[in-house]
Parts: sequence; C-alpha cells; structure tokens
Amino acid sequence: MIGLTIAGILIAIIIGAALFINLSPQFGENPTKEQKIEFGKTTHYKDGKFVNTTTTVMDIHIWPTIKKMLNPQAKRKPKVDIPVEKIDSLEIENHNPTITQLTWFGHSAFLLEIDGKKILLDPMFGESPSPVPLLAAKRYSKELPIAIEKLPFIDAVIFSHDHYDHLDYETIQKLKNKVGQFYTPLGVGNHLISWGVPKENVHQLNWWDKVMLDQIELVCTPARHFSGRGITDRNTTLWSSWVIKGANENIYFSGDGGYGAHFKEIGDQYGPFDISLMECGQYNKDWHAIHMMPEETAQAAVDLQSKLFMPIHWGAFTLAFHDWTDPADRVTKAAEKLNQPITTPKIGEPIIIGGAHYPTVRWWENY
Repeated sequence: MIGLTIAGILIAIIIGAALFINLSPQFGENPTKEQKIEFGKTTHYKDGKFVNTTTTVMDIHIWPTIKKMLNPQAKRKPKVDIPVEKIDSLEIENHNPTITQLTWFGHSAFLLEIDGKKILLDPMFGESPSPVPLLAAKRYSKELPIAIEKLPFIDAVIFSHDHYDHLDYETIQKLKNKVGQFYTPLGVGNHLISWGVPKENVHQLNWWDKVMLDQIELVCTPARHFSGRGITDRNTTLWSSWVIKGANENIYFSGDGGYGAHFKEIGDQYGPFDISLMECGQYNKDWHAIHMMPEETAQAAVDLQSKLFMPIHWGAFTLAFHDWTDPADRVTKAAEKLNQPITTPKIGEPIIIGGAHYPTVRWWENY
C-alpha cells in the first residue's frame, strides 16, 4: 500500500507538472512551422535550433553545483532590502526631449528617454524571475523606481531574449495597453502575441536587421547566449544585443552573453558608443561561455569603442553563486586597469548621456 501511495503521488506530480507547462500562459508560444522555414534561411539556425557564431558549450559540474546550492554563502544577497531612487510619472511625461537619459530599474531593465521617445529595455518588473515565483529568488528591492501602473505611455519596448529574468508575463499584462511598439529577436515576439499584444505592434528581427522608430535607428545585433522558457523549447527563439542610434547619441545594450569577437565587430560597424550597457553578473566558470566574467565585460566595452559603460544584470536577483557585490567590485577594478570610463548609478538614479558627470559612488558597499 505504501508503494502504491508513493507511486500515486509521483504520478500526480508528473501529471500536474505536465498540465502546468502545457496550460500556463507563462511559457509563451513557440514559433510556427512557417517561421521555422524562414529561420532556416539564416546562417545561424540548424536542425530547428538557433546557434551562436562561436562554439558555445556550458560545462556544468553537477556535484559541486549541487553542494553550492545546498550550502549558500551569506553574501549572495544583500543584508537588507536595497532602497531605490523614486521617479514620478510627470517627470517622465514632461522630460526635455533634447536630453537623453537612462534610468536603471535593477538587473537589465531600463527606461531610456531619447529624442522625445520613451523606450523600455528588458522590462522585467516582477518580484521573481520564474514561472513559479514562490520557488524563486526574490528581488532585492521592495519597490521599483516607479510602479508599472504609474508609467505614462511608452513608445517602444525592446527585448534581448526570452529568459524569465528579461521577459516577464505579469509585466507584459500590465504594460501591453500602454506601449506603442515591441521589438524582439526572431521568435520572441510570439510570446507577446500569445499574451494579448496586437500582432501588428510586434516586430521580430534577425541579427543585423535594422528598423526605424521615427528618427531613431534600432539594430538587432549578435550576442553569444541561448534561449528558452520551458523544457523542450531551448534555442527555438533568437537572442540578441541592440544598437539604439538617436539624432545625437549612440547606445549599445548587450542583453546577456559570453565574451566573443562580435563585440569588436559591432564596435567597428556601429561604434563609438556614448554608453554601453554591459552584462556583468550571474556568471560562473562553468557557464562563462554564456555569461561574461567582469573582466571580460570591461574588455568588451573597450572592443565596442565605448566612451562610457555601465555594468548591468546585477543588483536585483541572485541567480549564481558569487557574492552579490562581486560584479561591481571586479568590473570597477578592471575598468580602471583598462582606463575605460564606467558609471555605477543607484537603482532609479538617472544617467544624463553627454552630461559632465556620471554616478560613480560605490553604493553597494552599504548593503
């Protein structure tokens, strides 16, 4: 009887998990058969999967990883909740269109105000980067710089890939009726459409594709990463970085990825950049091919011909085994050695692109 009971419980768990994966909207929508045919015409889509231009392998050592998970280090998250600088909807609404400004929301999420447009980059505003929030790491800050409900109309949202810490179902539900256009790499837009975003407002781009948002040029550029939201959809959608070229300012957004020759290629073709927003966090030597080490982040900023860069993909969630302050500590040292200008604003603290001064206070040392 005990054996039958255990077997029944296991079967119920398996059935429940299968139903959740197949019925929960969190997982989004896979590319269609017609899209896959079009994807096959690209040079980086093979056997139904997107691939990196550089050989990219994750060499995860299972038992050391499990030991780290079972014995978490004390410094993997802040001792207390991180406070944020608050911004007001009227400030955003009445922003001077001649001033280009970036506001960090933690991790890789930004509000970019440029040439009179309001653009969100990877707006993951949820509490946890997971389809099951109760089981996932919680955000370090109790609040965002501004609640989603208080945001004014947003002209565009740009996504780098479909992982949960960059593309959040609940965030899209709150944003979709106050956004003009959505820009994604190939296949990622299907998730948005399945969540109720009008198809005509979703633009899916391949690497090196260009599109205009009025006078702002958006270029979908390569990255070295991977994709997927479920068990069976790994690498079925594309990942990317982005070039955002306004009338006077040129901005690079790295998304996620490992170090590679693509940074110099992008820098040679579209640099120099007034600021590069560079992934720096959630790394490990086992998966360095898909997440740069901080020293590589600083070098990538040099490769891109960055006048200034900012480390991102940290300050909000614990998704790796390093101390939560390690990205900022290491990348600031590396930038100094390379004589590469860097800025480290607090969450919610604005960066004026082209301004005389940039935030460089080591605020993370207080938490």
